[in-house]
Amino acid sequence: MQPPARKPRQIDQVLRRDAPLVYEKLSDPILVKRAKDGDRRALDALCGRHAPRVERLAQHLLRDPEDARDASQDALAKLCVKLPQFRGEAAFSTWLHRLTVNACRDVAQRRHARRCEPLEEDRREAPRDADPARAAEARELRAELGAHLSEISPTQATVVVLKDAFDFTFEEIADAEGMPVGTAKCYAHRGRNGLRERLRA
Repeated sequence: MQPPARKPRQIDQVLRRDAPLVYEKLSDPILVKRAKDGDRRALDALCGRHAPRVERLAQHLLRDPEDARDASQDALAKLCVKLPQFRGEAAFSTWLHRLTVNACRDVAQRRHARRCEPLEEDRREAPRDADPARAAEARELRAELGAHLSEISPTQATVVVLKDAFDFTFEEIADAEGMPVGTAKCYAHRGRNGLRERLRA
């Protein structure tokens, strides 16, 4: 004899409304997908997340702060226009890196054509607890490195900056620049040697 069937017990649940979507917490692939589908907030979140890295890269590749700012803006504008072409074969950050390097090259060519001199003096107000002597020394070193970077091969300079300033792996550099890993290592070696010789002179 089977026991009588029991009625399923009713469980009272309080239905919660979905929490608002926090775009800043979404991963790049999700933001890319949503941006491609026309989600403007996802595109804004992508630009906001990667803008500081784009600006740092442009500042390292270009000596003139105004040129670096122009290249950063160009790269982010290209991001907005060319995002539908991004197929996801590489990481989004790698794809954006290529856009930024290309934007820097375009700006550098325009700068070369008009022979724009770099700013000689940084007039920004230093923090109160900063050491003026150390800050001045750092500015001089950055200016000297920037000058010497402009004297070596542009490709060598790009590889050195990506490796030593941004801590890219040689595999990431090779993928971003479209070259074999061995070539990237060779450019880094030659670029560093060229910088050492110029710094010792």
